[in-house]
Amino acid sequence: MKKILYALALAVTFWSCKTGSTGAAKSNTVEVNINLTDVKDDKVLVTVTPPAIKTDEIVYSIPKTVPGTYSTDNYGKYSEDFKAFDAKGNPLTVKRIDDNSWSISNAKTLKKITYLVNDTFDTEKGTGFGNDDVFSPAGTNIDAGKNFMVNTHGFVGYFQDKLDVPYKVTITHPETLWGATSMTDEDASNTSDVFKTPRYAVLVENPIMYSKPDYTTFNVNGMDILIAVYSPTGKYTAESITPEMKTMMTAQKNFLGPVNATKKYSVLVYLSSMAKDDAHGFGALEHPTATTVVLPESMPKEKLVETMKDVVSHEFFHIVTPLTIHSKEIQYFDYNAPKMSEHLWMYEGVTEYFANLFQINQGLIDEADFYNRIADKIEQAKQLNDTMSFTVMSKNVLEQPYKDQYLNVYQKGALIGMCIDIIIREKSNGERGILDLMHKLSNEYGVEKPFNDDELFAKITSLTYPEVGEFLNKYVAGTTPIPYDFYLAKVGVTKTTTKKTGNPFIKGQIPNITIDKATKEIAVRPESESIEFFKNLNLKGGDKILTVNNKSYNLDNIYDLITESENWKENDPITLKIKRGTKEETIKGTVKLPYEEAETFKATDASKEKLKNAWLKG
Repeated sequence: MKKILYALALAVTFWSCKTGSTGAAKSNTVEVNINLTDVKDDKVLVTVTPPAIKTDEIVYSIPKTVPGTYSTDNYGKYSEDFKAFDAKGNPLTVKRIDDNSWSISNAKTLKKITYLVNDTFDTEKGTGFGNDDVFSPAGTNIDAGKNFMVNTHGFVGYFQDKLDVPYKVTITHPETLWGATSMTDEDASNTSDVFKTPRYAVLVENPIMYSKPDYTTFNVNGMDILIAVYSPTGKYTAESITPEMKTMMTAQKNFLGPVNATKKYSVLVYLSSMAKDDAHGFGALEHPTATTVVLPESMPKEKLVETMKDVVSHEFFHIVTPLTIHSKEIQYFDYNAPKMSEHLWMYEGVTEYFANLFQINQGLIDEADFYNRIADKIEQAKQLNDTMSFTVMSKNVLEQPYKDQYLNVYQKGALIGMCIDIIIREKSNGERGILDLMHKLSNEYGVEKPFNDDELFAKITSLTYPEVGEFLNKYVAGTTPIPYDFYLAKVGVTKTTTKKTGNPFIKGQIPNITIDKATKEIAVRPESESIEFFKNLNLKGGDKILTVNNKSYNLDNIYDLITESENWKENDPITLKIKRGTKEETIKGTVKLPYEEAETFKATDASKEKLKNAWLKG
């Protein structure tokens, strides 16, 4: 999973059906019908025909947590009006056990259950951080006739002790909508799709996005790629982002080499309107053969593509871990009483490290950009608890205080991967790195062969060097902060400073503007008057910004202002209409972007150049 902080500071500051056949019991298959045609009150009817049940009572559950999310989301609470029936249509007694589970009596006579599903996008309050929102890429959307984000775990559950029973899912949908997925539709009809999976876990890992057909396909080194896009206003199409995606995914395949043999991969892109009842948690969620991506439609093209590169590449690299290399906690995942693994440093951290390393390795970014990214991660990691054991945090990530440290998997987790990479490069004279380690681990374990959590460090040490084991025990399991300068110096890289352009409206997590709650107008904060952008235009604290370049802005579309400002260049002409007190006036001038000194790194030791090049280009 990759969550991205998108205008977080501002968000914090502002405020009838087709049933399954009765042959299911004979074939020992769970048959499911999801009706996307007859949507009533923004709810979808789901009908489930069970396999043969030999107990007097059976429990049907919808997941509390799903792999890759590391959060408690209680998808069952979005389902209501749960009913069970026998073969004659008589209702059976149902008792709701908790948010996610229902107990059904006289289960031997059970022939059908039905329930209504609400979507999660409608309930989101903020960014998906620091609140109870379901992370949008793991959520569901029901927008009748326009879009359905069918993350299957939000619509379909499982019967107790029957996770390994095959599933047959029939989805009826309007003829105008097409379902993008990595699964194969076994129904030739334009209004009905049939998907079959050997067990529930495979179904959960296969999202489907229904919308007006907008997709492209291409092949990269033997892997078929599908890019599908839902853009509510049509601002973006799959074709408009495909060239950049093809370049990136070709580079990823080249970087990974033989570690990946996936034959089909789908990227499902949902672009949010940012309306009150639309998605607000931006980022992506990985699956073995797919990624779901949610981003704001208001993003400028350059920013959208740049973000897509980062989040999609991160999800794609999850093919290595945890989708191939993982512990028993993940292999035998309990959707309603999950036990978490100790190794988020590898699942998310090494994945995030690869998502950056491959870009310098394949020439998509230069050294300066790569070092800036490393410096940013070090700075972000400092804002979190740097003395908390990473393995303890991972094992307990669903609970406080560990839950609040989850974002460190993208920061310190990636830096852990970097340090291990450097150690292996140094000890092997540049011949091997962490990618080689992941190749060896994938050969040792694999999709169907998990490891024991407490044995991984010893296995890694045996495949590499004692120094790697010492690092893992001291800095990953232990509570000692990592001396990044020490490890970077091994490849001849040392600290320096650089000037970076900032956003006129946000500095880090501090907004430079605020909102008049009564009028929804955007106002300059008094303490922001000295910022170069405002000073150059003679804006004062309390000034209301009504329009920028003839486009009106207020609380409802403030994200548009933030994203569009990220495309501004120094000395671009700009026109604002403001209100100072009760008087409106027009201001014409030029853009002056704020600059700030920031730490970064550069190569300074020529004697280590060969090792540095092996690290970045090997």
